[in-house]
Amino acid sequence: MSARKQQLLRRHRRHKRLAVGAAVLVLLLLALTVAWWLLPLMLLLGWIAHEAWFADHLFYAPDENYQYAFPAGTPSVAATLSSGCLQLSEEVPAGDTLILQLQVRSTWLGRWLDPYVLLGDDRQDFERGVRGERYLNLSGQLAVMRAGELQLRGRFCRLAASATLHIFSSPDYRQQSLMIIAPHADDAELAAFGLYSQAAEVSIVTLTQGEIEAEAYQHLGLGKAAAAQLKGRLRTWDSLAVPLWGGVAQQRCVQLGYYCLQLPAMLAAPAQVLASRESGESDIRRARQHNSLRLPADADGQPTGNNLQADLVSLLEHFRPEVVVTPHPELDPHSDHVAATQALLAAIQLSSWQPQTLLLYANHLHDNDRWPMGPAGQGIALPPVFASLPADGLWSPCLSPAQQLDKAMALAMQHDLQGRLPLKKRLRRLIQCVLSGRRWPITGANEFFRKAVRRHELFWVRHL
Repeated sequence: MSARKQQLLRRHRRHKRLAVGAAVLVLLLLALTVAWWLLPLMLLLGWIAHEAWFADHLFYAPDENYQYAFPAGTPSVAATLSSGCLQLSEEVPAGDTLILQLQVRSTWLGRWLDPYVLLGDDRQDFERGVRGERYLNLSGQLAVMRAGELQLRGRFCRLAASATLHIFSSPDYRQQSLMIIAPHADDAELAAFGLYSQAAEVSIVTLTQGEIEAEAYQHLGLGKAAAAQLKGRLRTWDSLAVPLWGGVAQQRCVQLGYYCLQLPAMLAAPAQVLASRESGESDIRRARQHNSLRLPADADGQPTGNNLQADLVSLLEHFRPEVVVTPHPELDPHSDHVAATQALLAAIQLSSWQPQTLLLYANHLHDNDRWPMGPAGQGIALPPVFASLPADGLWSPCLSPAQQLDKAMALAMQHDLQGRLPLKKRLRRLIQCVLSGRRWPITGANEFFRKAVRRHELFWVRHL
């Protein structure tokens, strides 16, 4: 987790503690002056209200405008909403990714129920109380839009009469040689299973074992170090085996075996050996035993930044990818994700093979833990952005229902996404289902089954 997100979370919790403290004082006053039984009753009702409407980690005001800058020369077309249909001022140029910029304003009910926009056969959700510029993803709906038959309707929100359609055209990256950089097992599947399962030529490089936070394995009677070692072995296996479900042979999957949350320190001190924080291990070679390639760090097995860089250079020169899929270094705040892309960029500078394009993904956000918002199976609107980002293009390929199901099953195979939710989260979901109408997929309990299994995947396009 980034320093910025930690700061936002601390501020959120501080404000929540102050609000809870004030509410308890008021309830105590009522209990002392009116009736004692009001205290437990109001505490119960307050907890239910919190779980239903105030439990989201939303670290910004929902009336702020999203702020996006697109590359110079990106075609745009003025549009209007007339009788619920999107009408365009001119013919839409050919494009694979279509983004509609418009003002969305929540109704009163939209402060308590998730506001969303129905666009043709799709649905895209926004924050409760939304009021500002938002960006809908119309990718895959070009034909119906050109025919003037694309209907847009707001539920628990109102849509402005005027809008702007941005059109992005990209080559079909599925037909080019791809390399996917996954800081942890499951990152490739969360961001790009639909992409890599359709790719003509793809390699997947997982940087870490994923051994930390292994408390669930301690229930098997293992100590902390042994539990972390087991989790690392399981997630290493996931990184090599699960891609086969998407048609990627194990020979084209590589596990580098470095340790979780150590990548930033490895870049900061490239010669320092940085062992696992929890497993007690400092030799990465056990995690590499099933790799089909011999890599530079296999010589000494030391988890150092120099070895990571040498490994990445060797992999770039071996697989020779035209396109590399990697975490968005400005948008995704996870420290390992940021460091993974920084390490990749440094390796590209040293490599004799130069990829042409980066496709950037975000599996996490600074400001909103629910994005993509709304139910599984629906589209992916652009995420909240309030700070200046590089003016990248966008590419958002569509997934059929069958491909979405395959993606859900790939996630179900990941050990880190398995298991039952804690009681508190199960109760929260029940309350939100009853009082605020939220729904979760039956394919898996983890929140990523809702967030990642969508009709779109979304990548920012950055040319090198």
